[in-house]
Amino acid sequence: MGTGATITALRRRIAEMQPTRLDERALPTERGLAPLLPGGALRRGASYSVRGSHTLALALLAEASASGLWCALIGYPDFGAEAAAGLGLALDRCVLVPQPGDHGVGLAGLLSEAFTIVALQHSGRVSPGEGERVSARLREHGSALVVTGEWPRAESTLHVTASSWSGLGQGTGILEARQLTVRSQDRRGTGHHTVRLVGGALREPARTIALPARDADGRRGGARPGARETVAR
Repeated sequence: MGTGATITALRRRIAEMQPTRLDERALPTERGLAPLLPGGALRRGASYSVRGSHTLALALLAEASASGLWCALIGYPDFGAEAAAGLGLALDRCVLVPQPGDHGVGLAGLLSEAFTIVALQHSGRVSPGEGERVSARLREHGSALVVTGEWPRAESTLHVTASSWSGLGQGTGILEARQLTVRSQDRRGTGHHTVRLVGGALREPARTIALPARDADGRRGGARPGARETVAR
């Protein structure tokens, strides 16, 4: 059986097994991550870029897989099943291609014909032409792409700018809570958010942070020259 016939058969089989309607663009997305995304959810036919955090990229897939939709994960050789399950991923709805070599982008386009969401870890540059070919497949088949890395013309780019842990106390105990500071860039403009994970899972909604407007010198209101912007919770 050729590659085309294999993908067609796989697409038919998955369509029989998952509850999906191609006329609905919004995909099931963890409500706590809604502030990070235009429209509050992943959308069919769209691509998303996540920089600086595998955890956030995988968290975006969790609700869809838990709802019975199939996800393909490409290029995650250090994928941790226990950690992914803690984020809410339904592992029985995920297919892993840990080492695609130089074929990750092409494979993402191919698998988007059969899987509702494709997650791709890719460190190289993707040309606008390559990106558009994959995007055309996403639109045609009603799937979404989440890239850990850069992606041209992404619907939204989420850049994790800081990460901190808590829970040790006086030098004892375990690290149990993690906070990510996220900068989002999309058609709404630039937003700043915090995402808090407890025990590896999202326990509360992301918070959107209002930063002071910049002055004529490009500094935030009240900031000293050279001062860094920090976010605390």
